[in-house]
Amino acid sequence: MTVLVTGATGSVGRLVTGHLLAAGVQVRALTRNPASAALPDGAEVREGDLLRPDTLRAALDGVERLYLFPVPETARAVVSAAEEAGVRRIVVLSSASVLDTSGDHHSAEHHRAVEHAVEESGVEWTFVRPDEFASNVLWKWGESIRTEGVARAPYGAAPRVPVHEADVAEVAAAALLEDGHAGQAYALTGPEVITQAGQVQAIAEAVGRPVAFEEITPDQAREEMTAAMPAPVVEMVLRYLTDAVAHPPVPVDTVERVTGRPGRTFARWAADHAGDFAPRSATVPLARRAPGAEEPAA
Repeated sequence: MTVLVTGATGSVGRLVTGHLLAAGVQVRALTRNPASAALPDGAEVREGDLLRPDTLRAALDGVERLYLFPVPETARAVVSAAEEAGVRRIVVLSSASVLDTSGDHHSAEHHRAVEHAVEESGVEWTFVRPDEFASNVLWKWGESIRTEGVARAPYGAAPRVPVHEADVAEVAAAALLEDGHAGQAYALTGPEVITQAGQVQAIAEAVGRPVAFEEITPDQAREEMTAAMPAPVVEMVLRYLTDAVAHPPVPVDTVERVTGRPGRTFARWAADHAGDFAPRSATVPLARRAPGAEEPAA
């Protein structure tokens, strides 16, 4: 059996590749830049770009199962090419945001378009829908923690249920490898509720040095984030926090039901990524960044 992993250099795709190889599956890993991919030994690395579906045809030859990174602009063309190539199962990295049907949610519309393209095909499918990635704290606080020893955010008491990217990858790999997951839309969260301030405390414990949490206003946060990301994404993040205060999230046990073991805590995630918060001059090597599902893989 051959599985094509798209977005193979992403934080989840890279781990999915490793799980499949460990299971003895032939893995074809798609990336825009094979020379810098640094993927696990044993993966057949192919050059391709989901934004250019014509570049996928050779990579799809002989593939039976597909891990699909979410690129809505070309999702229908990619799924059509997969069908033509004989792909029988597609596992989509989606998002819990698709449950928002308001029509003005950036992430929901982004991921829903991909889900619809796959669902309307004739291929067996599974949707993996993580809630907030624990790794989002890297783009929110990584630089300020490294350089100042401080994390700034509004709504410090906002409860969250961040999920470790390794848990997302294990669920996706299970859906690719095992039967019994067809037609399932798996919502994923971490195993515990933890506030933003609590996340900062966990990071401090993981890195072994003080990290302060500084509460700022939503307007201050909006100004800071707008310099680094599109306005719709900024508003989406702020909406998540305000909604969490009014309606605290509840963890779900999907990771445990699918994998047979409890999900990893935020403290575990912080320990796994302690190197990402080390000062640049430190001798501790930085761990590979683990962006959330929104960030395209190379």
